[in-house]
Amino acid sequence: MARNNDNNKMSREEAGRMGGEATAKNHDKEFYQEIGQKGGEATAKNHDKDFYQEIGQKGGEATSRSHGKEFYQEIGQKGGEARNDSDGGDGKMSREEAGRKGGEARARQRDN
Repeated sequence: MARNNDNNKMSREEAGRMGGEATAKNHDKEFYQEIGQKGGEATAKNHDKDFYQEIGQKGGEATSRSHGKEFYQEIGQKGGEARNDSDGGDGKMSREEAGRKGGEARARQRDN
C-alpha cells in the first residue's frame, strides 16, 4: 500500500484506485456509457469548433509519429473497401481505390 508520509494517510493514488474499484463493483456498462455521454455533451457545450480541430490535429500528429506508411495504406484500404460495399457502380473511381490513394498520399506526406 502506498501511504503518504504525513500521519500514515492513504495516498491520492491509492484512494483513487480503491474508489474506482468500488464504483466498478456497483455499476454496469450502461452506467459508464451514460456518464461518458453526459461528459461529452458538457464538453461540447463548453468548447467550439476550434477546440475539436486542435485536439484532432494533435491526435493526428501523435498517430503520425507512432505509425509508418503501411499503417496509413492499411486504414486507407479498409476505408475504401468499406465505402466500396455501398458503391453504386457508376463508373467513377472506386472508393477502395480512392481510399488506397488517400492512404498512400498521407504516408508520402508523413515521410516528407
